[in-house]
Amino acid sequence: MIAKIPSDGRVVGTSMNQGVPLLTAFGASKVAEAFGRLGLGGATNEENYLMQKLARVALGNNNVDTCARVCHTPSAKALKEMLGAGAATNGFDDIERARTILLCGCNPTECHPVVGARIKQAVRRGAKLIVIDPRRIELADYAQLHLAVHPGMNVALLNAMAATILDENLLDADFVAARVDGFEAFREHVRTYAPEAVAAACGVPAQHIREAARLYAAHTPSMCFHGLGTTEHLQGTEGVMCLINLALLSGNLGKPGTGINPLRGQNNVQGAAHMGCDPATLPGGQSFKEAQTRCETVWNATLPATRGLNLLQMTDAAAAGALRALWAFGYDVYLSLANAEVTQQSLAALDLVIIQDPFFNETAKAFGTVFLPAASWLERDGTFMNADRRVQRIRSTVAAPGQARPDWWILREIGRRLGSSGFEFDGPQAIWNEVRQVWPGGAGLSYARLENESLHWPCPDESHPGTPVLHVQRFAHAERTALRCIDFVASPETVDADYPFLLTTGRTLYHFNAGTMTYRTPNAQLCGSDQLAISPADAERLGVHGGERVRVLSRHGEAQLPVQLSDRVREGELFSSFHSAELFVNRLTSAVRDRLVDAPEYKRTAVRIERIAH
Repeated sequence: MIAKIPSDGRVVGTSMNQGVPLLTAFGASKVAEAFGRLGLGGATNEENYLMQKLARVALGNNNVDTCARVCHTPSAKALKEMLGAGAATNGFDDIERARTILLCGCNPTECHPVVGARIKQAVRRGAKLIVIDPRRIELADYAQLHLAVHPGMNVALLNAMAATILDENLLDADFVAARVDGFEAFREHVRTYAPEAVAAACGVPAQHIREAARLYAAHTPSMCFHGLGTTEHLQGTEGVMCLINLALLSGNLGKPGTGINPLRGQNNVQGAAHMGCDPATLPGGQSFKEAQTRCETVWNATLPATRGLNLLQMTDAAAAGALRALWAFGYDVYLSLANAEVTQQSLAALDLVIIQDPFFNETAKAFGTVFLPAASWLERDGTFMNADRRVQRIRSTVAAPGQARPDWWILREIGRRLGSSGFEFDGPQAIWNEVRQVWPGGAGLSYARLENESLHWPCPDESHPGTPVLHVQRFAHAERTALRCIDFVASPETVDADYPFLLTTGRTLYHFNAGTMTYRTPNAQLCGSDQLAISPADAERLGVHGGERVRVLSRHGEAQLPVQLSDRVREGELFSSFHSAELFVNRLTSAVRDRLVDAPEYKRTAVRIERIAH
């Protein structure tokens, strides 16, 4: 399967000749519908575009998704449905224009450190800061208000802020009258979410909820950033919709220094989904209704009519025997997905697992059939799409080792060797020029312009300056949009006598997602292990000490983690990062998923702690 794996872990051999016959068997027969593909938030726009085109044109189905499914697909869904465009509304430069910044379920100084530094500097210059997070993250030390909401209670809290805006007449009446529908129904809906009614359940004093609403709605322009602490819940998509409700009520949309802005975790997770690595959308984040005819004309192919499966649906189908093959590039599915035992069962049931990655990851080790060695981002050309819709050129700076190749080259070659037309590209620029043909909003983003400019889409032609702020005069889909009446729904992950703690998982500054790359670097000396953060009071009650390894058990599995005493988590709540394959924290996380898009609920798992006998 692998020609050679050197000591640093880079795979330099190739299995192209083994992989193509297997792909032919799965792609050119009646079992094509039993084949799923996954794009990558770390790959270029051009490479993700080729993956979805290969799925739809050469392999015959819409079973294509990306790692965005488990992080910010809830953001894209909420923004697309309510505002017409599934992406951030404002550019990062608006941080310096905002008078108030609201952070909801994100930790920018650790997970997005450049943005985090800019927010910190803005606060030092006088901007007001509101932090909504169960933990006291670093930026909470700079905030006027820290709302330490219980994990899973975002919808109730945000509805209470909306109720305050209406109760205290803090809304932007002119903006609402001109551009917002459903106001009276929404007013009636949030009456039952008065801060005093939900404060105890949220774990936040009613007065603090009111103060946050006043600051956000009155000290404008106000800019909102949110992260996975908002999206990775049973009501992740609906939580983002609640943030949009707040922006609509207060008029904090369509202006500099405002907006609803998801902080994307990987360098191109925005671009991966936007290029069509999603079963329900085509390149440019366009629906089939919007873009099917255009894509079929440019590709000279008829798109498959069957609705595709998303990542979680693929794993369900694999467990049921309905999906037989999976191809993932740059994505360690086994280590990354929640509820690892179920993921293991699904992957083990597959006949064919193709892994395309610079490193031999945990999925390849346990389940791989074929491994295709890929170049790293330093070893290839193309474009990335920033979280604020800015498209940027990247250029190779070093040669890839051995026979490792850029993802675009691998995907092109497989398309050609499968005998499919439309894969005769001589490089990333040619691929990008085809992207511009099927995506009108990116038509003006030529490589020639991107050599010297960093532009935000929409940019429909080469004379257009780009669009740093969306929804200025109208929303992307209509002149007006409607508020959403969203009721709070409790997660089935609840504490009890057997599982008395709520565990939230997330990242640290020193490691990048699965740790496949960063544990191979000196970062491992800065942070050598995931740790279980626990309040000193809880640790004393359990008789555990800092550095001690304990057994953590959930209803779904167990893991052993070293203890870190922390006054930044409240009693009854825990936090751990999830980077280490050895510790494998996702053995603990549950099968609960977002109600609308299936993103896993990584942020709320009921657990208990047991000391390990020595």
